[in-house]
Amino acid sequence: MSICISVHRAIFSRSLLRRVFVCFLFLLPCCVAFDALEAQSLPWSQRMSDTTIKRWPNGNYLPKDKPWAWNYELGVLLQGMDDVWYHTADGAYYSYIKDSIDPFINADGSISTYNAGNNALDDLVLGRELLLLYGVTQNAKYYKAAVLLRQQLNTHPRTADGGFWHKQRYPQQMWLDGLYMAEPFYAQYAVTFHEPQDFADITKQFVLMEEHSRDAKTGLLYHGWDETKQQRWADKSTGISPNFWARGMGWYMMALVDTLPYYSQDDPGREKLLAILQRLAVAVAKYQDKKSGLWYEVVDKPKEKDNYLESSAACMFTYALAKGVRLGYLPQSYSANASRAYAGILKQFVSVDADGAVTLSKTVKAIGLGTDAVHDGSYKYYVSQDVVSNDPKGVGAFLMASTEMEAADTARLGRGKTILLDAWFNSQTRKNAAGQVVSYHYKWDDYSNSGYSLFGHLLREYGLTTDTLYKAPTIQDLNKAQIYLIVSPDNIDWNKNPHYMNEPDATQIADWVKQGGTLVMMENDTTHADLDHFNILAEHFGMHFNSVLRNAVDGEKYEMGRIDVSGDGQVFHAPHVLFMKEICTLTLKEPATAVWSNKGDVLLAEAKYGKGRVIGFVDPWLYNEYADGRKLPKPYDNFDGGKEYVRWLLEQLPKAHSYF
Repeated sequence: MSICISVHRAIFSRSLLRRVFVCFLFLLPCCVAFDALEAQSLPWSQRMSDTTIKRWPNGNYLPKDKPWAWNYELGVLLQGMDDVWYHTADGAYYSYIKDSIDPFINADGSISTYNAGNNALDDLVLGRELLLLYGVTQNAKYYKAAVLLRQQLNTHPRTADGGFWHKQRYPQQMWLDGLYMAEPFYAQYAVTFHEPQDFADITKQFVLMEEHSRDAKTGLLYHGWDETKQQRWADKSTGISPNFWARGMGWYMMALVDTLPYYSQDDPGREKLLAILQRLAVAVAKYQDKKSGLWYEVVDKPKEKDNYLESSAACMFTYALAKGVRLGYLPQSYSANASRAYAGILKQFVSVDADGAVTLSKTVKAIGLGTDAVHDGSYKYYVSQDVVSNDPKGVGAFLMASTEMEAADTARLGRGKTILLDAWFNSQTRKNAAGQVVSYHYKWDDYSNSGYSLFGHLLREYGLTTDTLYKAPTIQDLNKAQIYLIVSPDNIDWNKNPHYMNEPDATQIADWVKQGGTLVMMENDTTHADLDHFNILAEHFGMHFNSVLRNAVDGEKYEMGRIDVSGDGQVFHAPHVLFMKEICTLTLKEPATAVWSNKGDVLLAEAKYGKGRVIGFVDPWLYNEYADGRKLPKPYDNFDGGKEYVRWLLEQLPKAHSYF
């Protein structure tokens, strides 16, 4: 494995070869079975996404004679597509998400076929896509639809100790599945619309589910719990169901890694969820099949008659383990478990037809704990249900697992480091659809054209933790991070009350750099940002942002902002066609030196300053409008150029803070 990683890093400088190598790396476990695929250059996440778009237009995976309705399976599929969009910046995947959701959402925000009276947690998972679409478009109809789902939780029936019933039709029951359906949406909504009090309830749901379902001997989680102890599947003394269902634990484990990112560092519930995840990871790893790297449908009975290796659970466990490692929730050792599982998935479950369409097989279609004689929770029930190919739950989980595995190598490069984004010198605000004043414009949580949500995701795929500073910086604040990023400081035209750079603030920042920090300044042109005051800081390091306007673009005449990159420089080792609209330039003196120039103008510079380093860039070019694939046409590739930029930034970190 170390040889593969070394080779991978050595050829990173050639983007085409990199793509071929990544494909080869993922095909290696199954190359004998898939000889016809050797020429394929796309990674598995995109190959499956492209197949899905053709196979299920607008997300409709049902036969034409079946009624189409708002449902959780679509939610899982689109969450996978969501991950692939942010992993690749291919706008086709965003379009697929939007085209799949829009037929359900009416102008007033009502949701066709959704019935709040069903009190089904399954109906909530698509709320995550509503929040995404609201964030990107700022269209209030998506917000109103998300509010409908959130309001369901206000009156959703609960057990005596406060746990959500799985559905109205399953009274006083909690299932593992329900945590994935509700909690990530609940947490995302709470962060988006400033309802921090909800996190105590979110924590409660996870804690109660583990308390009721965890087996002390194995560490595994039983599928469900009946408070009344009256269901035919419920133990008469504990109320728990009798078997450990693989996908049930997969749902719960994915819920943990998808909910934890919304917790603040000081929320006491965060440590509780981390402990639950770590306990479950120990148990899941223990029952991973040594030969195949996979898991059995009933996890703890591999030798029982009719038990089988199941694909959706393997994808879910792979995703949760890999994401848990990438975000620092789990020890690095679990990356080996994820790699073995992913290799097993490709070998045992993935096939490709002559037209290149990808199939995922061996997914159990539907499992539930009912009140009838069939859904009795017995071992026989779990191993006798229909097993199908190309189930949307399995495909969605495969997309999630694939994006995590494709990011696993880069994630090690920034692990343990934090990039702190300024929200003081750039402190623009606006009102959201709820009437709340929120920070926006080059911010991690701004999904609209002006935002840095894609850039933030890219940084996190390189292992960095992203954070934001909403006040004037002090050395104490900056010491919490390795990189401090200031982007396009406000001028009076864009913020009537700008926080201009001054000498005391500049001195604080410079002293932090001198001690070993890395400052990144990504400026803008003089009409969109403050240069005069900001140069107080820049000139500490021999840099001066010039009040010029270069690359002015008329409408959609993108060629006016085109910058061709040859691919033989310090930063960009592969050819790129970048789009940088309305930029300034740099004038340098010691200790600053030019890193990248174009047509005689310095566009990127660096300076060593004490033990630290300073990077100066003349444009905030990685904002969503021109990086996320929805607007900018080919051959522009800001996102691919951004990957090289991020890698280069990590290489510039002082050796005390770097793996290089």
